[in-house]
Amino acid sequence: MASVNMADVKRLREVTAAGMMDCKKALEEAEGDFDKAVEILRIKGAKDVGKRESRTASNGLIALKQESDSLAALLELNCETDFVAKAERFQDLAATIVNHIVATKPADVPTLLESQIDGKTVKEHLDETNAALGEKIEIRRFAVLEGGYIGAYLHKSDPQLPPTLGVLVQLDTANPEVAKDIAQHTAAMAPKYLSPNAVPADVLEKERAVFEQMTREEGKPEAALPKIVEGRIQGWFRDFTLLQQAFVKDPKKTVGKVAEEAGVKVQAFVRYKVGQA
Repeated sequence: MASVNMADVKRLREVTAAGMMDCKKALEEAEGDFDKAVEILRIKGAKDVGKRESRTASNGLIALKQESDSLAALLELNCETDFVAKAERFQDLAATIVNHIVATKPADVPTLLESQIDGKTVKEHLDETNAALGEKIEIRRFAVLEGGYIGAYLHKSDPQLPPTLGVLVQLDTANPEVAKDIAQHTAAMAPKYLSPNAVPADVLEKERAVFEQMTREEGKPEAALPKIVEGRIQGWFRDFTLLQQAFVKDPKKTVGKVAEEAGVKVQAFVRYKVGQA
């Protein structure tokens, strides 16, 4: 078997994003022929697609497509390593899919996977990239906001990697500065719901039960329980609902108050961070 140059191994890894040992073996099998080694890795990757289903795709990126001031989409596309996350092919796939999402507005991930781009389903595009890059690649979630005025924000935690955090904020009327401020606030403070009214009943009841149990274990008087629990619920709203959070740029005001003073209403938001719920 032919010996290989480590510079060629490195180059092959940069081109294919395959593992170092896989690249070395492919070059040995190809007797140093670079193009043949690329083909060997492509074939091997296609054969291994099914084997990757049980593996965890916890890295990836957040892709944004802002079609206009009133239409935008976010996509979380996952892979296994940050090496693949920064690969050009992976990032190109994310851009293609998020553009498709804006154009077609699919109802959910299964519908998206069965839809077609250039004569192939999105699932087929994922499988081909999976085979080429040698990792499990999957769409975790996406969102489309349409109507009003939409501000967007992407954040990179590492300048060498693609964005791993993205936010969309929908206002009822155009105000770019406020939309940007609230989007950046949302990125930093990670609200779960827009307002207290948006919290699902089962979530609220679960939190209420936890606070009640906590208060009882603290030995508080039974007659005082409702008031104490309600106070803690209000504190939870201030922590986890966007409009009641203290605004990061002026903690004396809530986000809702900032919007009110600007003459706008926050209608919706989406916050995606790779690997988080």
